[in-house]
Amino acid sequence: MVVTAETIRKTTNDPLVIAGRTYSSRLLVGTGKYKDIEQTRRAVEASGAQIITIAVRRTNIGQNPNEPNLTEILPPSKYTYLPNTAGCYSAEDAIRTCRLARELLDGHDLVKLEVLGSEKTLYPDIPQTLSAAETLIADGFKVMVYTNDDPIVARRFAEMGCVAVMPLAAPIGSGLGIRNPYNIRFIVEEATVPVLVDAGVGTASDAAIAMELGCDGVLMNTAIAAAQNPVLMAQAMKKAVEAGREAYLAGRMPRKQYGSPSSPLGGVFF
Repeated sequence: MVVTAETIRKTTNDPLVIAGRTYSSRLLVGTGKYKDIEQTRRAVEASGAQIITIAVRRTNIGQNPNEPNLTEILPPSKYTYLPNTAGCYSAEDAIRTCRLARELLDGHDLVKLEVLGSEKTLYPDIPQTLSAAETLIADGFKVMVYTNDDPIVARRFAEMGCVAVMPLAAPIGSGLGIRNPYNIRFIVEEATVPVLVDAGVGTASDAAIAMELGCDGVLMNTAIAAAQNPVLMAQAMKKAVEAGREAYLAGRMPRKQYGSPSSPLGGVFF
């Protein structure tokens, strides 16, 4: 493949833009499931992430003054906080949680919406998620929405005003990797807002595949926090996302049924 000036430009100047804000990192990471708050800090720093998710119901961001406060070790002046509605099983609970986060974070309006429909699979309840998204958008929130890998549903979320669509790769925390790459690619092809794979990533190759499919970014938590060495895995994920994005921009070679020589045979002396 001929490397053009346009390819080089895209590779060296290729920011992620969400809700009008620009980020150099396409890796978003969670802050839960680590052994302690210090390991959380080290892993987040190693990941190079600029957007970090917080489960408002499980993370102290000021509501519990006698407990360690995440904002003290990962300051909002350095990171974009993405409050999420993890653990919510109804639109009402999710809306209430987002409003609480906005109050605790001085009017912060960027949120990750997830409304679950099953405690076993942690798959999203799409009707409840649609209802919550509609209310939150009308209330001035910028909604990044966790959804299944249905291209029609993803398009509907984008059309209603969500600032990013986040289809699952596999069930939350499963580490199974991308189970249906075709649907993810369909979502990317129709996208009018950023598409970020959320949930199911298990290791660096999963993150690279998501980016090679054309996703704008990857969000993960358990894949890093549950690794034997979370800080080292965070570094690996950072590199995987970068490599996958560059491979997508470069354009892979066509797949062929049979082999072909790496060097042409013409002009060879026998």
